[in-house]
Amino acid sequence: MDESHKVNAERYLAPETLAQVAPFEMRAKMIVEGVMNGMHRSPFKGLAVEFAEHRQYVPGDETRHLDWKVFGRTDKLYLKQYQQETNLDIILLIDSSGSMGYGSLESKSGWGGTAAGSRLSRWTKYDHATAVSAALSHLCLQQRDRIGAGIFSVGLHTDIRRSNRREQWRAIIRTLGACDTNGETDYIRVADQAISKTDNRSLFFMISDFLCDQKELKEMLSRFRHHGHDLVLIQVLDRMELTFDLKTPSPFIGMEGEETVNVDPGSLRSTYLEVLREQIETTRELVRAYGFDHQILDTHDSIGPPLARLLARRDSHIGKSGR
Repeated sequence: MDESHKVNAERYLAPETLAQVAPFEMRAKMIVEGVMNGMHRSPFKGLAVEFAEHRQYVPGDETRHLDWKVFGRTDKLYLKQYQQETNLDIILLIDSSGSMGYGSLESKSGWGGTAAGSRLSRWTKYDHATAVSAALSHLCLQQRDRIGAGIFSVGLHTDIRRSNRREQWRAIIRTLGACDTNGETDYIRVADQAISKTDNRSLFFMISDFLCDQKELKEMLSRFRHHGHDLVLIQVLDRMELTFDLKTPSPFIGMEGEETVNVDPGSLRSTYLEVLREQIETTRELVRAYGFDHQILDTHDSIGPPLARLLARRDSHIGKSGR
């Protein structure tokens, strides 16, 4: 790794963000497979940690599971029984293509520091994706889950193996920090590569701007659905992309190989905003049609509140479905 781009992970994880996401669990919508001791229910036998019910003690049972509070009330010995559980594997897929290098917000002192953000002195979409990755990684590891990450553009070019080590989140952020933004995106290829590296059903978070053809997006979603994975799409857009609040004619430079076009923003603003609104809404509906989740983020806003809303919505959905 390039030592000049080593990133202090804490620069991407504000205390208020931790407080906002801490009350929630990172849960999958499908039955989790595995054998490790975690906090997610599993159909497999092994060590369990979630309380389910009591049964009366019989000689030979392990006394460490005795419920002394029940004994104090009833003068009878009962054992706590537990629901079988396992760890969840969570995989972050972070877009490092050229368009993720855009940013209209100046970097704040002491924050950020990816190769992309440092080169431009801007808080880029890629920096925002890195901050999201820091928060999600920290939350997953607090749950004792394994987390891994992949960085992609036209393909998956960096793979961080899944682990539940305490230092894993720092390893993820440092790796992200050393990566610059360039190239195009190929979501279908990335999905195939990521899925091929996963031998059990997992929860994927894909973080990108998703300004792509809807047919490509649909095909990518179908790959994850076919293999039984759960997926959350986090769509990161810059405030300027969301508002198109530009006043003077300017050259628009394509960040993924497109031609430069001279544009009068004022004459195009209403049409642009309508097209963007339709693109975001179509993406949201398509993602939900596959049973997955979608959350949009504005790079000028704190990541805590929208992530908390996403996690609360998933908790509510999974709770209602009885999973």
